[in-house]
Amino acid sequence: MLTRGWRPRVALLAVAGLVSLAALPAAPALDAAAAPADSIQAKQQWVLSMLHAEAAWSVTRGAGVTVAVIDSGVNPDVSDLSGSVTTGPNYTGVTTSSFNKDWGVHGTWIASLIAGHGHDGGLSGVVGTAPAARILSIRVIPDRADPHYGKYEREQEAVIQQSLADGIKYAVTHGAKVISMSIGYSAPSLKVRLALQDAYDHGVVVIASAGNSGGPNSDRVGKAAPESFPADYPGVISVSAVDVNGDVAGFSSANLSVKVAAPGVSVPAQGRDGQYWLVSGTSPACALVAGVAALIKSKYPRLAPDLVASALTSTTTDRPAGGYDSQVGFGIVDAAAALAKAGRLAGVRPVQASIKATVKYHGVLPPAPVQPRGSGQLVLFSLLALTSLVLIAAAGTRLAVLRRSLTRANR
Repeated sequence: MLTRGWRPRVALLAVAGLVSLAALPAAPALDAAAAPADSIQAKQQWVLSMLHAEAAWSVTRGAGVTVAVIDSGVNPDVSDLSGSVTTGPNYTGVTTSSFNKDWGVHGTWIASLIAGHGHDGGLSGVVGTAPAARILSIRVIPDRADPHYGKYEREQEAVIQQSLADGIKYAVTHGAKVISMSIGYSAPSLKVRLALQDAYDHGVVVIASAGNSGGPNSDRVGKAAPESFPADYPGVISVSAVDVNGDVAGFSSANLSVKVAAPGVSVPAQGRDGQYWLVSGTSPACALVAGVAALIKSKYPRLAPDLVASALTSTTTDRPAGGYDSQVGFGIVDAAAALAKAGRLAGVRPVQASIKATVKYHGVLPPAPVQPRGSGQLVLFSLLALTSLVLIAAAGTRLAVLRRSLTRANR
């Protein structure tokens, strides 16, 4: 997770990204006829199995959905992302060349976990949770090793937050249906909140990493981890990290922003250099869940963000006691179950109603006004009124006859 923490004068400072990583040897080329997957896919299998991703792929693999990766940039030429990446603008304020070895390191890892499609016919390399989705790369933060990182580090907070807001706006106006942000800021921003509200209003699902501030300062000793934005903004689906056994990672931030969890310890990813890496942090967890959200939006493109969130949170595995805790949220994401739940939700409420009637960042909208009646309804109501008048007239006539009869009888 690429983060910016506090420094004197309340400006924001970028610090290290993922909590750990390890290099893997490049996968050897395989003959197209060879069925066995390479060693990278073998190392990745536990990730896909924990998320039940392969079962979801029998329904959709994410085709037709663009996921905006708001990060440090994505190398579009690596084998497992070839043909799947559109490069958007650079909002960092620095001019590092995309050919530099330290450009787009973190962002390429993230993109491969969302939409990696492997190579050699899919038999080799990393396969993301939405392998048929497209990536829109928007660069808002440089990697720590970037040669111009020092210039970025000296930027004022307002400039940094504006770049994130601009990145979100660009994603929305250029067709992204999911936004993945494996980045963290230690202060909120009204400009970013407004940009996120606009994304929500356009039906865009926003996923963010919960942060890597777990351990001694987290609620494992009764204290929540520091707030991290954009994970803490309303409407954002915040993701924590678990290991191969489903246990919460020691570094994973624990606070009430956490909604769900996903694999985030030694997850295989492809780097900007084309090599394979084992990456750890809430960054890979965020990316994997963004891919699952892309599967849902692929199958049910009109499903509102709050219903996508409901599908993700209501179908988890390894749910904590009581149904929720601040370490793993509602539990580990189950792609197949979430996709099935999304199908049921899609038949309950159309996207227009779900967006207009949900909680906004600035309060709750008033109830929707009574809708104007159509011509069919007016005809029906007229017939009912006429029938009522006929019945009333008949009752009045009968009452008059009855009164005359009683009068004659009393004479």
